[in-house]
This record gives sequence, structure tokens and C-alpha cells, in this order.
Amino acid sequence: MAADRSELRLSDAERQEALDALSEHVRTGRLELSEFDERSVQVSTAKYRKDLKPLFADLPEPRPSVLEGPRRAGAARVPERGAPAPPQPWKDKLVSSAVPIAAVLAIVLFFTVAKAWVVFLLPAVVAFAVGALVNHRRS
Repeated sequence: MAADRSELRLSDAERQEALDALSEHVRTGRLELSEFDERSVQVSTAKYRKDLKPLFADLPEPRPSVLEGPRRAGAARVPERGAPAPPQPWKDKLVSSAVPIAAVLAIVLFFTVAKAWVVFLLPAVVAFAVGALVNHRRS
């Protein structure tokens, strides 16, 4: 008889996967920020796989892989049709840091070279450019 896998303790990587899934539901509009805050606190303090089940019971894919039933050996997970490919971690870091870097660069330029308020448009331009790239990549 197979062991009850819901009684297994969660790893940090499994908690992070659950947080990433919740973040995707916020991005798609399924969760409000207040719900995300509540659920992310519960994910962060979850100890067992079974603790995640009620947090994802009312949500479709993506779900943490620990909530899926046991798979047959060699069976690959088939992504949902029309679902975007999982983002590359280094690309996410670059996208999330582009605007703050542009803001710091604008301040440095203002005090060293430009002395004009126009340099403060740089973060806005970077935000629009990064947003266009991200939207183009998802479609």
C-alpha cells in the first residue's frame, strides 16, 4: 500500500513553487492582493503538503507539483493548452530590476552630467520598454 504523501514535510523549494503559483494567480486576476497576502503567509508557515491543499482548492492551474497525485514513472507533466511557458529565472530578475536600475541611473545622471529634469523620464521609458517586451514574449 502506498504511503500518504500529504503527510510529508515541505521543502523550501516546494514552498517557493507554491508562492510562485499564487503570484501567477495574482497576475491573471484570480486573486486580489489581500488574498495573496493571506495565502502567502499560510504557504510560508506550512509544514506539510496537506497544508497547501485548502489554499489551492478554488484555483485552477498552476498549482504546486506537490498537490498532484503520484505520477507514473517516466510520465511528463503536460502544460495546460495556451498556458505561457514558465519564465526563465534570470530574465525575471532582469525585468524586475530594470526600472530601479534606471531610476538610480537617472539620479546619477542628474547630479553628474545632465542637470535637467528630463533624465527622470528614463525610468518611465524603461518601464514601457520592459512591459512591451514582456507582453510580446507572452503572446
